[in-house]
Amino acid sequence: MSHHDLAFGIDIGGSGIKGAPVDLKKGAFADDRLRIPTPQPATPDAVAATVAEIVDSFDLDKKVPIGVTFPAVMLHGVAQSAANVDDSWIGTDAQELFSRATGRSVVAVNDADAAGFAETQYGAAKGVDGVVLVMTLGTGIGSALVVDGRLVPNTELGHLEIDGQDAETRASDAARDRDELDFPQWAQRLQRYFSVVENLFWPDLIVVGGGVSKHHEKFLPLLDLRTTIVPAELLNKAGIVGAAALAARH
Repeated sequence: MSHHDLAFGIDIGGSGIKGAPVDLKKGAFADDRLRIPTPQPATPDAVAATVAEIVDSFDLDKKVPIGVTFPAVMLHGVAQSAANVDDSWIGTDAQELFSRATGRSVVAVNDADAAGFAETQYGAAKGVDGVVLVMTLGTGIGSALVVDGRLVPNTELGHLEIDGQDAETRASDAARDRDELDFPQWAQRLQRYFSVVENLFWPDLIVVGGGVSKHHEKFLPLLDLRTTIVPAELLNKAGIVGAAALAARH
């Protein structure tokens, strides 16, 4: 594999920080993934040290692009919010911090954006022209908007206000658990949510990710939308693969 086909992706979550080299031709891991528990408290310095530890565990050429996903709105590498990590992240230039800690140039992106980009390059939306929305159903609702292969970053569509409520508090996978909904009941909430989204964006395709997407046959067929809606394919690899692919574009 030529070094142009290799990038490194790191996925930072509330419980674990995972990294792997990615074969950019295939959109697959080029070596085994390494996972280290997220330090508690997950302060910037502690997380940056773990990121450096993961990078140093692999024999990477200094020229290999490195991408990191972060659970926050990321404006040009600066965290504007903090979900499942320490509040001291808000206003932190994560990109600069990770670059300093690793001694390399690092690209930091929102976690839903990374996963969504991976689906458009290698997964369920590969080869689809036009407007693709990748929605991650989990603790909240993450969204990624990709237009003709270009990411429009930081769309926070889980926070659309629908029927007077923050959409993700009604339609996320966590809401399904909390309100003890069966799949048909939850599908009614998803129906309301996705119809608003498709009426605002008129996407060519909607891809649904998050852990619950492995049960897609229990709820996606119950939805009646104009837009074709399909399950994600890369699942828990999407963050690492997408971060690597976005870093390689910079």
